[in-house]
Amino acid sequence: MNSRDLDDDVEGVAAAHLVLLQHLDALLETGELDPAAPSLLPDWSVGHVLTHFARNADGLRGMIEAASRGEQALMYPGGLVQRTNDIEQGASRDAETLVADVRMTIWKLDAAWVTLDADGWAGSGAMLTGEVVPIVVVPFRRWREVEVHHVDLGVPGFGVDDWSDAYVAKELAIQMRQWKSRRPMGMTDLPQAVNGLSAKRRLAWLLSRLVVDGVEAPGPWS
Repeated sequence: MNSRDLDDDVEGVAAAHLVLLQHLDALLETGELDPAAPSLLPDWSVGHVLTHFARNADGLRGMIEAASRGEQALMYPGGLVQRTNDIEQGASRDAETLVADVRMTIWKLDAAWVTLDADGWAGSGAMLTGEVVPIVVVPFRRWREVEVHHVDLGVPGFGVDDWSDAYVAKELAIQMRQWKSRRPMGMTDLPQAVNGLSAKRRLAWLLSRLVVDGVEAPGPWS
């Protein structure tokens, strides 16, 4: 990855963070943020998604800080059990506490990018699955989490049509490459009903965030 791409990703995730926080603040002000309400993700409430935003930020920041010391860290040292327990334990908090947690962890993560020198950016960390990834891909991974799970909150004021153009341009190219790699040779075009949609809605379908009548879903994405 060149430095310009990395700059774009850091700028993109910072902008997505700001949009999320401004939206949450507006929902708090109008009383429309109910942590107990169901989100768009199976078995998760709005409180679960908000807690996931915060714990995801903590996990990525841990990887970044380890890389700055020349070490490789696990995103969740306790694995899936830790991730699940942390989210379950945090999901039932009140709206103000949840938003404060999201805000503080976002501030800390955004600050962490600037602590890394060239050696730190050249480091790596291990995701929940055990996949070892270069630190330079972490900003985009977080950007994806924020944009997609912002929609998954299922609250008024943000949907797939509100995704940023910059995120959609990058993610759509990635998802199309993956789509083509899974298809038989010569059958790599999107279904006609999907191909006629806007770029944001094509991406939403590829990420299983949009149902298109008569078209089989491409597969789960969490």
